[in-house]
Formats: sequence, structure tokens, C-alpha cells
Amino acid sequence: MTRLHFGKGQLSNLKSEVKALGTNVLLVYGKSAIKKNGLYEEVIQQLDGFNVVELPNIDPNPRLESVIAGQQLCKTYAIDVVLAVGGGSVIDCSKAIAAASCYDKNPWDLVLNPKLIKKALPVVACLTNAATGSEMNGSSVISNLKSQEKLGFNSHLMKPTVSICDPSWSMSLSAYQTAAGAADIMSHVFENYFSQVTDSMVSDLLSIGILETVMTYCPIALENPTDYEARANLMWASTMGLNGLTGVGKGGAWSCHPIEHELSAFYDITHGTGLAIITPHWMRHILSETTVARFVLLGKKLFSLKGSNMEIAKKTNDRIEAFLRSLPIEKSLEECHIDDSLFDTMAQRVLMHKDLSKAFVELSHSDIVNILEKSLQWN
Repeated sequence: MTRLHFGKGQLSNLKSEVKALGTNVLLVYGKSAIKKNGLYEEVIQQLDGFNVVELPNIDPNPRLESVIAGQQLCKTYAIDVVLAVGGGSVIDCSKAIAAASCYDKNPWDLVLNPKLIKKALPVVACLTNAATGSEMNGSSVISNLKSQEKLGFNSHLMKPTVSICDPSWSMSLSAYQTAAGAADIMSHVFENYFSQVTDSMVSDLLSIGILETVMTYCPIALENPTDYEARANLMWASTMGLNGLTGVGKGGAWSCHPIEHELSAFYDITHGTGLAIITPHWMRHILSETTVARFVLLGKKLFSLKGSNMEIAKKTNDRIEAFLRSLPIEKSLEECHIDDSLFDTMAQRVLMHKDLSKAFVELSHSDIVNILEKSLQWN
């Protein structure tokens, strides 16, 4: 279980929380954001008296090379705790490092087979972006540039021991980062909501509430980046969107994430942006008389839509697409400089990595290619 400190000024808990875990700390962070907004200095002050080793420059799609570097630092300096200060990519990388530090071989083994994870160092996360929900789950996504693979893996041993979430830290995010993060949150919710299990009303209504929160507060945060209420609600939506609650009673396989992971593996695009491009086309692709009820519940509860079932379903898709297209991010794969030359390969690899027979609607090779082709352009 993750112990969560949420709200303004919660960094004051960092010193005592880390002290309870050890004295040798690996500080993991991204390129330069936390140094620009002053968070780095605040963290260093809290770590006075600790032995701190730094691992900076974590990429937005965290690389295996960074995990290996962190693994080596942990072993060299007898690290006790991994401290992640940043967004989901930094936290994901830190989780992988925490597991890799207790493993003597290539950490990619753990990505391919999480059952090999028998132990992991404790992770403390200081969240700066509302997006992945990585602050309260045991999942991590790592990119292997050599094999051009981007894969997610999960272990309860990688779940952060402590997460400190001060929404104020997200006020310096760009509009692009804010928007991509919002799309990421929504995709997590959609992936759990659209499940073969359809009688989990509590999970469904929680999902719809999170979607309403994001669609309400993202435009406010874009208009006024320092609006605390907006930032707090988005950050809490991020945490609740992927801490397991929306998936209770669900199960099955996700659909859009495996497709986007292939896009990121080959083209290194922003994860949330890729999801925002793919999701509307996937929704239209899976809509049928068999699946319409899921769309109707969403449309009635989220948008108060009326009409025949199919009319409500189509209007629901239109509303969701309109919101995603209103965000200040790329609207199509062509805008991301992606063509159709690798679609066949991507589809093959999606099916190699994921069993989509357990998805809400099973996707074949041709289905995946069709969704990618529809995502090429925005009309």
C-alpha cells in the first residue's frame, strides 16, 4: 500500500519518510524542470544529512539505459531508497531501478518476465505532473531502443512506499504537458470502463466521475495554469484513475495503450498525445449493436444525452473526440510525422505482446491497421 501525502506543503513530510527507509538515497529526476521551478532546491534541503546520489536526465519515454545506470548506482553506493521527483516517466524509471537493484542481470529480463522480481528497494515519489497515476500503482513502462520495444510490466513490489503530491508543483507545466496528461488520465479510465464485465456499477460511476473531473478542470488549468483547484482536481484524478479502483471487478486486456506503445517505440512520441489521437478512432471502430450499451451509459451519465441508443452512442463519441481535439496537442499521426510504412509491423507486435482476445472488443491485425490508418489524418 502507498502512503499518500496530498496537498500544499506536503514536502515537509519527505525527510521523516525517507529517514524511516534509510540514509543512502538515489535521487532520480528529469531534464531541467525541477531545477527551474525551485523544487530541486527544496528537495535537497529536505535531504540534508543523507547520502544523496543523483541520476538526472530521465527521458519522457524512460529508457532501459537509464534503468541500467540506476541499477549500477544502487549497487555501487548501497542505496537504501529510490527517490523519484518528477512525472510518470521519472516514477516509472525509478520503479524499474528499484527492482533492478535487487537483480544481477539485465533489467530488461524483468520487463519481459515480472515474475523474476522477488525484491525491490522502496520508492518514494514526489509527483509533479497529473497523467500516469504511477504514484500509486505497481506498473512501469520502459523503452528499449535497441529492440524498438516499449513495454509495460507490473509488480506489487514496485508500488511506491510513499507518494507526496503537491498540486502546486504542476503549475509550471506547459499547456502541452497539461493537455497530454489529461488525455492520458482519460485513456486509463476508458481502458477500464470498456470491459467485458458490465455489471460493476461502482467502478463505472467512479470512472465517469473522473472523466467529468478531467473535462471540467483541464480547460481551466490551460486558461489559468496557477489555478490550484484545477491542478488539485487533475492530480487527484490522475491518482484515482490508475490506482486500481476503476478496474475493480473488471479484468481483461487494454486496447489503445498497446497500440500507442508501438507508436512510441518507433517514433518516441508523447504518450498522452498518441492516446488522444488513437482513442476516438478506436471508439468508433468498436461501436456496434453489441457494444452500444457501454456508450449509452457513458453518454447519459457524462453528457446527459437523449435519443435512441445508437444516437446517444454516436453523440458520446463526438463529444469525447471534440474535447480531445480541443487540446493543444497534435491531432493526427501525420502531425507527429508518422506515415503508414510501419503499420503492419506495429500491428504484428501489438498482438505479439498482448492477448487482445480478452479486450472489450477483440482486435485483429487488420483492425489495428485500420485504426492506425484512420488516425493518420484529422478531418
